[in-house]
Amino acid sequence: MSQDNIFREVDEELRSDRMRALWRRFAPYVIGAAVGVVAIVAVNEGWTWYHANNAAQSSDELYAAFDAIDGGDLASAQNQLTALSVNGSGSYPVLAQFRKAGVLARQGDIAEAVAAYDELANTQSNPRLRELALVLGATLMVDTGTVADVESRVGSIAAEGSPLRNAAREALGLAQYKAGDFAAAQASFEAVVNDPMAQSNVRNRMGYYLAQLLSQGAIAEQPATADAAATAIDEIVSDEAPAADVPAATTEAEPAAQ
Repeated sequence: MSQDNIFREVDEELRSDRMRALWRRFAPYVIGAAVGVVAIVAVNEGWTWYHANNAAQSSDELYAAFDAIDGGDLASAQNQLTALSVNGSGSYPVLAQFRKAGVLARQGDIAEAVAAYDELANTQSNPRLRELALVLGATLMVDTGTVADVESRVGSIAAEGSPLRNAAREALGLAQYKAGDFAAAQASFEAVVNDPMAQSNVRNRMGYYLAQLLSQGAIAEQPATADAAATAIDEIVSDEAPAADVPAATTEAEPAAQ
């Protein structure tokens, strides 16, 4: 029994020596790998914090520019938006560029605003942002450009399936109305009215346009046109009706509808 114990102890000692030898051989690699994992985690966390901190700062800068716009200090707002579009983090530079173009339009610099929207449309990889820039630029071109100017920007967006199709159709219809092409304007406005996805306020606005065309005798009265115009007129009458003229039952029902 004592010999067995001696052999067992010798065997365990040999195993221990082998393990120590293996550890001495591979320890640098194991420790290095562990340090590498820790370093990667630390860098990732630091990068995440850096971007989050920069995004929060960019958000504050954007809202500061909005406050300047609301306060009428457009020159200061433009400077802040320009700095944010250059040095901002995340999606804030793009938002700043859109808002900067809007401020240019508000200042009366329509040509520069349209150029800014066109640049956004040409540089954005997101197709929805491209379409938004084109629609905003086309809307400005209604008063200062031609039907061709508007159509070149939103002609394809006015097609079925585009989320901004009704905004594009409205801009195109207004440009056609301004150019005296009343039949084309009627078709553009009625396309919005007949779109089941159009919001009620947008559909009513098209009704106002159609009612104007009817009152001018610029278009022939058709069932769809007459219905849209009648709806628009009803909206105008109901909005302008004095509170005393509204039936009591209707007045009491309004809070429930809200």
